Amino acid sequence: MQRFMACLAIAFAVSGAEKGEWSSYGHDPGGQRFSPLTAVNRSNVAGLKLAWQFRTGDAYEPEHGRPTAFEATPLYVDGTLYLGTPLGRVIALDPVTGKQRWAYDSHAPKDAGFGDFANRGVSTWKSPEGKRRIYIATIDGRLIALDAATGQLCANFGDNGIIPLREGLRIPPRQDRYADYEETSPPAVIGNSIVVGSAVADNGRTDQPSGEVRAFDVVTGKLRWKWDPIPQGADTAGAETWKSGSAARTGAANAWSVIAADPARGMVFIPTGSASPDYFGGERLGDNLYANSVVALRADSGQMIWHFQTVHHDLWDYDVATPPLLFDLEQNGKKIPAIAIGSKTGNLFILNRENGAAIFGVEERPAPKSDVAGEEASPTQPFPVKPAAVTPQKMTGEDAFGVDEEDRKWCRDEISKLRSGTIFTPPSLQGTLMMPGNVGGMNWGGMAFDPMHNLLILPNSHLAAEVRLIPRADFEGLQSSRGRSIDGDWEFARQTGTPYGMMRRLLVSPKRVPCTPPPWGTLLAIDTTSGDKKWEVPLGHFPGGLPEKFGSISLGGPIVTGGGLVFIAGTIDSNIYAFDVETGKELWRGALPTSARSMPMTYEGPDGKQYIVVCAGGHGIPGAGPLGDYVMAFSL
Repeated sequence: MQRFMACLAIAFAVSGAEKGEWSSYGHDPGGQRFSPLTAVNRSNVAGLKLAWQFRTGDAYEPEHGRPTAFEATPLYVDGTLYLGTPLGRVIALDPVTGKQRWAYDSHAPKDAGFGDFANRGVSTWKSPEGKRRIYIATIDGRLIALDAATGQLCANFGDNGIIPLREGLRIPPRQDRYADYEETSPPAVIGNSIVVGSAVADNGRTDQPSGEVRAFDVVTGKLRWKWDPIPQGADTAGAETWKSGSAARTGAANAWSVIAADPARGMVFIPTGSASPDYFGGERLGDNLYANSVVALRADSGQMIWHFQTVHHDLWDYDVATPPLLFDLEQNGKKIPAIAIGSKTGNLFILNRENGAAIFGVEERPAPKSDVAGEEASPTQPFPVKPAAVTPQKMTGEDAFGVDEEDRKWCRDEISKLRSGTIFTPPSLQGTLMMPGNVGGMNWGGMAFDPMHNLLILPNSHLAAEVRLIPRADFEGLQSSRGRSIDGDWEFARQTGTPYGMMRRLLVSPKRVPCTPPPWGTLLAIDTTSGDKKWEVPLGHFPGGLPEKFGSISLGGPIVTGGGLVFIAGTIDSNIYAFDVETGKELWRGALPTSARSMPMTYEGPDGKQYIVVCAGGHGIPGAGPLGDYVMAFSL
């Protein structure tokens, strides 16, 4: 029976894709990231060598704004690799040699000051007649359809192959602010619809651009439906969770991460972020449905089926950054259609994906009150009964780390100045310790599922941060004196429309070492039959000669293969790793020309070889390697 159930699970993971292909960002529409390929396995993975390397030419550091972030995971379908770049180009590669077959240039503006200058990949669809299309959502907010064979625009889609996504929103982005509204993740394709979210800039103002999710016809580009994560109108479900009148003038709550789909059930699962701005919610009092949630919608109509909110009235930038993952869970001899929902909080919720019911239970626990005038924090927050939090959720000065006593004293003294306690301690004027900080526990790198061993594999980061609210008059003076929004370790944001500006930073010592006790990043496995942790190991390492057991933050995600392997990069160091899926033992590491902040993928080429591919573009921070544009393929 167990073998039969495993076979069914594997069949689900491969649904919609040939055995050797990688046809969606997460391999399958539900994002399991499991490939059944076994040619590279635990017995021979140590023999992996570089097979080929390709450079896109799209690494770019503008004079103002952030550099490009090469976060793409390529697709492999019909014998060709397809990938997107931060500059909005789509490139088709030969899977055996890595040579370019064609390239399309969307001519995205390079110097527009993008906030997250990234692209995580493309999407694909094949017509009943066998014609394939490649879709890219570009950083400057366009949805583009290309002929997969030639790279030419599909003239009958939208306006000569292009749909302007910055148009038709409840709160439109300012025309002079590309950073306000971006596209960084690949759309979801389900049936004859392509479903796309958006990346809305955090913390600028209360009325940031609105985060409507939209579905377009895959052939014509005609709008089929749109869904606003902030309920509009007093009679709309969820409207009672917003301060009267605030929903209409509040933006964001957008879906910037990867959308998952269940074609068999005709459902899409939307991960949403916080409403604007992140750190003060006095202008949007209430639980703020459907921000910080996963919402199940009917793919053909956009009608809501169920919703689950991971954070009520978010004040910490605790988005559902992690792509939802669909899998079948075995419990008491029964198979349950499940969905795993990760969060920056470090909480991992496992629900029935048909109705949103918690399989291992969820409980509301008391949360600290705000001490800021005009703010009302939620009195409770949801926690899973199982699994346990995957990252520490509190920290004191006595816990502070340092490479020597001087370093530790600095961290301890800084923490002692802050309001601290458990997770969900609200931002304050004196400064609040956030644990985890806004880059983790679980971020957009996400998780993978191994149906052969019923394991969820996920990376997480253990880094504390500090956030401080600044009264408006003081903030304006601070800004005019500095003349910029980022100063050293500190990031400043205006939060226009509220009484407070904001400043935040990761807690890093003068020697550039996290104040959080190591390990600072781990890879772990959760047994989905019990909800218990099976193993956990440090992942990657920080530069500067620190011990590898301290680990590293990770901004990429894992994949799992039928060969019993977990492949992952995404760390500060310039490596890709392979681990034993059953034990977490490291079995191989491959050197990269710079660090990777992307998820690997694998495929079987026309030559019968299994390839493992990862894009390496650097992290854009000191010690993490130079800015890069590398596509690296490994094989035996």
